[in-house]
Amino acid sequence: MAHILVVDDEEKLRALLSRVIALEGYKVSDTPSLKGARAALQTQDIDVVLCDVKLQDGNGVEFAKEVHEKYPGIEIILLTAYGNIADGVQAIKNGAFDYIVKGDDNDKIVPLLSRVAEKVALQNKVKRLEKQLGGQHSFDSITGNSPALQNAIALARKVAPSEAAVLLTGETGTGKEVFAQALHYSSPRAGQAFVALNCSAFGKDLLESELFGHKAGSFTGANKDQKGLVEEAKGGTLFLDEIGEMPLELQPKILRLLENGTYIRVGDTKEQKANIRIIAATNRNLQTSIGEGLFRNDLYYRIAVFNIELPSLRERVQDIPMLAQYFLGVYAAKTNKNIKAIAKEAIDALQSHEWKGNVRELKNVMERAVIMEDGTTLELQSLPLDVIQCTTPGGSPFQLATVERLHIQKMLRYTGGNKAEAARLLEIGLATLYRKIEEYGIK
Repeated sequence: MAHILVVDDEEKLRALLSRVIALEGYKVSDTPSLKGARAALQTQDIDVVLCDVKLQDGNGVEFAKEVHEKYPGIEIILLTAYGNIADGVQAIKNGAFDYIVKGDDNDKIVPLLSRVAEKVALQNKVKRLEKQLGGQHSFDSITGNSPALQNAIALARKVAPSEAAVLLTGETGTGKEVFAQALHYSSPRAGQAFVALNCSAFGKDLLESELFGHKAGSFTGANKDQKGLVEEAKGGTLFLDEIGEMPLELQPKILRLLENGTYIRVGDTKEQKANIRIIAATNRNLQTSIGEGLFRNDLYYRIAVFNIELPSLRERVQDIPMLAQYFLGVYAAKTNKNIKAIAKEAIDALQSHEWKGNVRELKNVMERAVIMEDGTTLELQSLPLDVIQCTTPGGSPFQLATVERLHIQKMLRYTGGNKAEAARLLEIGLATLYRKIEEYGIK
């Protein structure tokens, strides 16, 4: 329940209010002065202040402004013995939730407290969710300790508090959107929207409408005015993924948005103002695209005010065990499996793989491996064949020997190491099984 602070220099009335409020189940504190109220606000978790207007050491209407500015999450209700319209208007302007007259409105206090307590509870819930969301998308949530990754994080931390446009470059699957979200939630715009758009997912006309919105009748099917993502991101961040795929004809409009903070909806003539920060990303070499006439030189320099190159997974091999363990935890929980560890053999295979798809590919591999694994440790044979490395020099994971080795391992696990039972299931002699175990180095 909410914690209510009663501020009134009339002792009997203060005691009565405190008693009534406590009987409603609220936690109550009280004080006869603004000095005591200030002390309580500094030392206690107060949700609502119920304050008299005329006190010996100050005025409640002015105190409402002080509370609103210093403690924006705390609501204040003002009580007065002699209500007047001017004070009531000023109280609301100063941030008071309500202004009521003592005596006449006593029956309104409890329902009013119920409403304001609900508002405070909702505000606190939103704050908790925002804090949780910010934590999920913070730089601390990015997995990896490799120098290449930590260098990229250090650069991103420096630019996050600014309004500068940021260009994230790197191969597909390196986590550009993860970095974009961390930049947003580490910036002063964290409390506003983060809106992402993949520029390669739309043709020119549809992309322009998605970005800037359109007026009714501007094209076939435009039956009503439609807001664009620039407007949806008001006060927040617009993430333009794969900006290298943006049609050349649309690029001047993005340049104007960056330079002047203005745009025009499709089918409109009125210029709109935008209040957004732009973060862009691409896996293309934009300098090459400029040379080929596919990307504007002036737009490049405007979006690349601060360029951060994200390392490929091949450049941060030491992070693979940590990433694999993280994805193991995620997918084991999703599939309700009790897989706690990854066998060294499997880790070695993961670290030997080329990972052309980077972290995204590793994530998909781990999801499949968790589905395949039946034990409490993720073993080598649960990984896809193209990840498994053959133990024989120059071997290929697609060779028959590799498949045979994995099948024997699976049978030995199935029989709990009972070689005679494994040989029976494999329909081979026990001596043949022993020979193959020695040949393949199975332990």
